[in-house]
Amino acid sequence: MAGHSKWSNIKHRKERQDKKRGAAWSKCSRAIIAAARNGGGDPDANLTLRYAIDEAKYANMPKDTIQRAIEKGAGAADGDNYEEAIYEGYGPGGAAMIVTALTDNKTRTVADVRSFFKKGGGTLGQPGSVAFSFQTKGQFIIEAADTTEEQLMDITIDAGAEDVEAPEGEDGVWTVLCEPADFSTVRDAIEGANIKISSAEITKIATNTIEVVGDDVRKLMNLIEALEDSDDVQKVYSNADISDEALAALE
Repeated sequence: MAGHSKWSNIKHRKERQDKKRGAAWSKCSRAIIAAARNGGGDPDANLTLRYAIDEAKYANMPKDTIQRAIEKGAGAADGDNYEEAIYEGYGPGGAAMIVTALTDNKTRTVADVRSFFKKGGGTLGQPGSVAFSFQTKGQFIIEAADTTEEQLMDITIDAGAEDVEAPEGEDGVWTVLCEPADFSTVRDAIEGANIKISSAEITKIATNTIEVVGDDVRKLMNLIEALEDSDDVQKVYSNADISDEALAALE
C-alpha cells in the first residue's frame, strides 16, 4: 500500500515521544478518559477504549495510570469533558495534513490550530479537503531483528492483516497493516507468537504521497512539532515523503 510512513519518519516521531514521555502519556490519558466517558469503562465492549489502552500500553504507560484514567472517564459525572475535533489542511511543500484533537473548548483549539498553520507556512482547509487522501488502518511496528518474514507473514495474514512491509536496511522495522476491525485479532496473534511489538495504533495512512524537499522539510517538521506540542492535539498525519538524508540533516 502506497503512502504509509517510512522508518525514518517513524523513528523521528518515536525519538520525540521518548524525549517528551510525560506529554505522550498525558495525550494517552486524555484519549482513555474520553473513550471511557463516551462508551463506558469496559474495553471488551468499547473498541475505542480498547484501542486507546493498547496505544498507552505500547507507549510504556504504567498499568495503574491507565486504570486511573479509565476510572476517571467512566466514573465521574463531572470533570473533564473532551470532544473530538478533526482539522485538515496543507503544510509546506504541499503536504496534505490531518490533525486530530480532544478538547474541552473547540473555539480555543481551532484558533490555535489555525495559528500554527499560518505561522508554519501552511493553510488550514475545510472539512473533507484532504480526508479522501487517507485511509484508517491498524498499524503495528516490529523491530527487524525480532522476527522473520516467513514467521510474520504466516501469523499476521492468517489473522487478517492486509499487508506486511519488509524493513529498509538492517535497522529498519516490519510494518503490518490491517483493517481497524481486525486490529485486536492481529495484535493477539503477534503477541501470542512472543513477538515484541514496538508500537501499535489505529492510524491514518496516506493513499498517495508527495515528496517534500529543501527548506520545506524543516518548515513542515517544525509545523508538525508545534502541533504535537499542543495539549489539545492528539495526532498529526501527513502524506509527506521525506528522505532519510533530509531528516538526518535536521538533527
